[in-house]
Amino acid sequence: MNNRYCVIMCGGIGTRFWPFSRHDRPKQFLDFFGTGRSLLQMTVDRISPTVSSDHIILVTNSEYYDIIREQLPEVKDSNILLEPARRNTAPCICWAAKHIYAQNPDASIVTLPSDHLVLKEDAFRQAIEEGFDFVEKGNRLLTLGIKPSAPNTGYGYIQQGLPQKEFPGIFKVKAFVEKPNLDMAEMFVQTGEFFWNAGIFLWSAHAILEAFDKYAPEIAQTLAAPDGTYASSAETQFIRRHFPDCINISIDYAIMEKASNVYVKTVEFGWSDLGAWKALYEASQHTEAGNVTQNCEVIANDCTGTIFATENHKIIVASGLKDYIVADTEKALLIYPLKEEQKIRNIVNDVKNRFGEDYV
Repeated sequence: MNNRYCVIMCGGIGTRFWPFSRHDRPKQFLDFFGTGRSLLQMTVDRISPTVSSDHIILVTNSEYYDIIREQLPEVKDSNILLEPARRNTAPCICWAAKHIYAQNPDASIVTLPSDHLVLKEDAFRQAIEEGFDFVEKGNRLLTLGIKPSAPNTGYGYIQQGLPQKEFPGIFKVKAFVEKPNLDMAEMFVQTGEFFWNAGIFLWSAHAILEAFDKYAPEIAQTLAAPDGTYASSAETQFIRRHFPDCINISIDYAIMEKASNVYVKTVEFGWSDLGAWKALYEASQHTEAGNVTQNCEVIANDCTGTIFATENHKIIVASGLKDYIVADTEKALLIYPLKEEQKIRNIVNDVKNRFGEDYV
């Protein structure tokens, strides 16, 4: 474990979970399931048996520092990397890799989102261990592919290529495919060759930095610092000055879709990205009528397929709702069809423009 590190990306806003997820406290810091642990805390708990606590690096926006300290007081300040601007996952990952490489050039890294749900944690940890074993034996970039349970149009897909005989369940990546329409998604599931892109990656620090030099040189050059800068007192000031100059781009676009040494490990561990209300609905326990309640008591007359959620354990009485979101907070109430949840991002912009940032 001495050379194994984890980078947890926890700087997103989580707009699609409005009004629960707000700019000042986005979804990764929320306890959606009433366990007493936020999604971020659950992510740290999940990886801790595999990676030493001293090797868990959090990358977040500078405005969330106080929340990190509140929820994870055991994490050292030096392991919290504060982005001065939001620039998507590629600059985030490049910075974290440079930070880790400066400490340990032999490091291998697993990179995790902070807001996913994993139901089978033993299977998750086994997959991570096997992933580390694979990337530590060569110059390889590995992503985890989730076996699809349905033709979901909300995820990107990965098509598997040739199997790696010495590593069962690992394949050369044939193609990355953006979110498909329903007909295409159904075809993907039927072929058995396509897997959901979980956004979980493993690689050595050397391999990913080499990939940035080759495929995303503008990011590599923007974050190129004088020797001795990273993992020193000079790093923070350098990042504050140069990180905002990075382009805004995901790791998939910047590296994974371009590189020739990309592989996928196919896994099943009860995964959901909890990207929006429907994902939370599907991951929660249902009543006989197919309703879900989160932190509330509900009298639901002729209601089906609806998620009811409140912040302060309210009583909700409703009638005739079919496949709806009912989400109530101190400052906002959302009543909206589940099938139209993708419009919530636009709603948040409308609310911000009409009523101000206090409501988003």
